[in-house]
Amino acid sequence: MVSVSVAVQSEPFDVGAEYTQLRARNCADGAAAIFVGSVRDLSDATRVTRLQLEHYPGMTEQVLRQIAEQARARWCLGRVRIVHRVGSLGAGEDIVFVGTSAPHRQAALDACAFVIDLLKTRAPFWKKEIGPDGEFWVQARQSDREALEKW
Repeated sequence: MVSVSVAVQSEPFDVGAEYTQLRARNCADGAAAIFVGSVRDLSDATRVTRLQLEHYPGMTEQVLRQIAEQARARWCLGRVRIVHRVGSLGAGEDIVFVGTSAPHRQAALDACAFVIDLLKTRAPFWKKEIGPDGEFWVQARQSDREALEKW
């Protein structure tokens, strides 16, 4: 049975607990892949002390679920889990967790990469970097758009 779950939250998540939940009572899948993204303290050579993430509640969860369902339609997956934080985050804090499970490793790995590539370009989050030089809204990066093209 395929399970898709998403969460958008301001509080930190526990990577170990998320992985444990992805694998719990799931003996059909022999592989799991996870990606965890964190706040960098540098962006384009500019120091970042905080990252402010904003979103539209309800709409954001719906888009994340659609991304997970696209992955499920493309690969034979057992589970897909996406957790994304919002609010004010400091350098080094985790922002996003993506976990996929599948009967075989390549599907889990490919689906995990696919989900994060779509999330970076399609999910309705707005990011503002805050540092000693001021506050700057983050624009979509060309490298993120290029990563999406491979799919």
